[in-house]
Amino acid sequence: MSGPPVPHGLDAEGFIAREGSLARVQDAFRPVVAAARDGLAETFGARLHSGYLYGSVPRGTARVGRSDLDLLVALRAEPTDADRAALKDLGTALDRRFPEIDGVGPLLFSAARLLSEGERYDMGWFLACLCAPLLGDDLAGRLPRYRPSPRLARETNGDLAGLLPRWRERIAGAADTEEARRPLVRFMSRHLVRTGFTLVMPRWNGWTSDLAEMAEVFGAYHPRRAAQMRVAARYGREPVGNAAILRGYVDDLGPWLAEEYARVHGTKSGA
Repeated sequence: MSGPPVPHGLDAEGFIAREGSLARVQDAFRPVVAAARDGLAETFGARLHSGYLYGSVPRGTARVGRSDLDLLVALRAEPTDADRAALKDLGTALDRRFPEIDGVGPLLFSAARLLSEGERYDMGWFLACLCAPLLGDDLAGRLPRYRPSPRLARETNGDLAGLLPRWRERIAGAADTEEARRPLVRFMSRHLVRTGFTLVMPRWNGWTSDLAEMAEVFGAYHPRRAAQMRVAARYGREPVGNAAILRGYVDDLGPWLAEEYARVHGTKSGA
């Protein structure tokens, strides 16, 4: 068995270093980022606490016409259905206006929830370590620093067993076309790769958001499943609408991963 890559992604004190920043945004994506910032301010006004980018755009690895724009929005009060609809409409408008992106992935929470104890090792960690501030007062300063610990692994991805029944429902309810299945393959591939990575993250003692590297780290500790995870990493970036792939995820790789996760880290609180 070949060894994993040299651990990285931590600061000098062993905490996960915040990834991404506005300075890393490639020139091709700067207009859409500026439009997103203005759109959030206009849509939510004084109710907006802060907005963030996450994913490939703030990491500087986005691909023109292939990558989506991922936004995390924190409001001063609990979001309403109208707020969710408004954010969805903003995302649709940005997607139509800018061919450089392939969709918008918005997340919407109250600032209080993001700072709550229940989200401390889930969305709180996500904001503090994986999100780049776009506008407003950065909540990361009010959150702890995070190490790649078993607790972090459990609270971020220890809910796969509970998700699999819902995944099966989504697959069954999708139209029998490649176009309909392709987004499911992309989403589930990414989720499985990230879950596989966090399964072994405390042993590796590092952090990465690169799907291929996540699969490589996982495969070093679970060589019998390494090929499956490498394929999932590829489909996470270049999805195909193959029904057999989805069946393999929910009937084989997913159940095995959920069982192994529960054995090693336990299940997420409330899952």
